[in-house]
Amino acid sequence: MADELKGKRAIVTGAGRGIGAEIARDLSRRGARVMVADLNADAAEKVAGGIENAAACAVDVSDRTSTRAMIDATVDAFGGLDVIFNNAGISQTCPFMDVTDEDFDRIMAVNGRGVLIGTQEAARQMIAQGTGGKIINTASIAAKQGYPLFAHYCASKFAVAALTQAAARALAEHKITVNCFGPGVVRTELWEQLDREFIERGVTEKPDEAIDGFSENILLGRYSTPEDIVGVTSFLASPASDYITGQTVMVDGGMVLI
Repeated sequence: MADELKGKRAIVTGAGRGIGAEIARDLSRRGARVMVADLNADAAEKVAGGIENAAACAVDVSDRTSTRAMIDATVDAFGGLDVIFNNAGISQTCPFMDVTDEDFDRIMAVNGRGVLIGTQEAARQMIAQGTGGKIINTASIAAKQGYPLFAHYCASKFAVAALTQAAARALAEHKITVNCFGPGVVRTELWEQLDREFIERGVTEKPDEAIDGFSENILLGRYSTPEDIVGVTSFLASPASDYITGQTVMVDGGMVLI
């Protein structure tokens, strides 16, 4: 594996499973030192224990003090911060008319405010170092289209795209690029949760019916796995993307064409 990220110091939030775990593994394979961060400390430790040049910590991305502590732990472990993936996120299957205030606030706290806090606090560290950096946020096809069973989730991912653009404009003078990537249907533990919720709400009747239905219009003919995503994520973390900022790179197999 190429070492285009050799020596880079990176954080991946939500890295205890799914896309985040695979991003962390891929960054390590490419030479980066990686802080595996997750609300579930045991899951983070397990992922970090399986890769080289990694450490682990617990983080609640919706809490600024917790996020700052994660960044401080990374600086203590690796001597600085060059790349952060604000990847942690949650979702919920819920018909539009049934979304409650509490549902909305919970999703936005993690997916929206979490990206704001993570971007701000990482930028403060990068600005203090004076050497620039890369901030990469996890968006979604839901950042481009609204879906009636995921309205609050879509709102949070539209927020991710907006925060990415605003931050790119705000931080360019510090040589910090800010981009996001947009997965489509990815076979992870999160989709297993959503599949169960589809059945519980009577939207579908059997396992995998939801993911198969959402995947019908993917041009490349299948849903994705985390391994399909990491080529783009490592590109965004690498010097090859130095002249890209404020962009959402779709990695969805051709679900959303814009």
